[in-house]
Amino acid sequence: MGTTVFTKGAWFLVPGLCFLTSVPVFAEVQKLALQQVVEVSLQNNGDLMSFREEKGIRDAARTRAGLLPNPTLDLEGGTGALTGSSAENNLAIGVSQEFLLAGKRDKRLTVVERELEAYHWQLADRERTLREEVKAVFYDAMLAEQRLKLTDHSIELNRQLLEVTKDRLAAGDIPELEMNLAKVELTRSEGVRIEVERALLQTRARLFTFMGLPAGEAPSIAGNLDNGLSLNKNLADLKQLALGKRPDLKALEAEKSRGDADVALARSESIPNLTAGLAFRRDTTSMDIGGVEGKDTAYTIGLKLSMPIPLFDRNQAGVQEARAKRSSTESRWTAVTRNVERDVETAYASLLNAEKVLSLYKSNIIPQLEENLKLTQEAYRLGEVGILSVIQEQKKFFEVSDSYLTALHARQVAFVKLESAVATDINGGAQ
Repeated sequence: MGTTVFTKGAWFLVPGLCFLTSVPVFAEVQKLALQQVVEVSLQNNGDLMSFREEKGIRDAARTRAGLLPNPTLDLEGGTGALTGSSAENNLAIGVSQEFLLAGKRDKRLTVVERELEAYHWQLADRERTLREEVKAVFYDAMLAEQRLKLTDHSIELNRQLLEVTKDRLAAGDIPELEMNLAKVELTRSEGVRIEVERALLQTRARLFTFMGLPAGEAPSIAGNLDNGLSLNKNLADLKQLALGKRPDLKALEAEKSRGDADVALARSESIPNLTAGLAFRRDTTSMDIGGVEGKDTAYTIGLKLSMPIPLFDRNQAGVQEARAKRSSTESRWTAVTRNVERDVETAYASLLNAEKVLSLYKSNIIPQLEENLKLTQEAYRLGEVGILSVIQEQKKFFEVSDSYLTALHARQVAFVKLESAVATDINGGAQ
């Protein structure tokens, strides 16, 4: 009886060997794939939506830059009633207009256009960063889900092992200690599952926060840690792609153009504006000749031109400030260019290392581990080894399986970081 029961127990242990090579995927309603999760995040993420709204500020600045100064209405009136000459009075009405010289209006518009261009690339860079964060958390959730399945499988195997020990104990083949050891392993695996499930809930909560979902909404996600990613570009090509497509670099290039426009505007501000005014004036005077008072009314139209004399202030400080900002932007552009190349190098090396580690698991570690577990199960069935050997080998199998899942996750995250560093969907197009 012991042999028969033990054969059944070993039979239940064998399916665990197939866990890493084929995980059953059950059809679920409204499962979101990675691309759908990214699209939802780009549409609903709170921080990104807030930054998109800032475009209205730039549009308002463009409107303001294109407006001309408002004309000024001047009214003036006087009377001699308080000085004993009630018959004398005057009235003047005029309009003056400031005219922008040296092309200031066009230069201001150019500055705002460069700022809008920089904002466009800044928004694209935030989308690139959000894409990277969402993909990384998505694969964190995939890892947590795979670990949960692995712990479920561990629980099932430990439960089957416990049943085998009960049957063997009843048959008198083993001491009660072996059954107690199986119970401990089952309880331990159930405790591990609780921790893994907690980690999964936390990771999904982070993902749903990025997606901007309201509380209570928790859609299912669908993905695979081992989806056969391929890299068909060398390091030099990837660097060239990054330098041509990274939106943070393009934003700094737009800021450099704005710096040139700021300097041109500051120089034009050294030339004062001209104010021209047109006035209509009526003056009434009285005179007493031989006891007869007479009045005389005169009408005049006047033209007034005024312009500040740039004697002390020729906007030297403004020009100096604009040049300093332009130099600062150029320095940042140089530094970011070096950082971009370094980011690509680091991400590329990380991906290659992750591929090497994964290759070791697939070619050597996992197959050998499966073979060891089979041999140990068969030896236990024949009574050649004790239950401690089976527990130890089974524990080692699941620990290494978890490390294999970690290696798959590391490869995916490295690929995500490389795509973000290059700002290109390596298997598709620009991000």
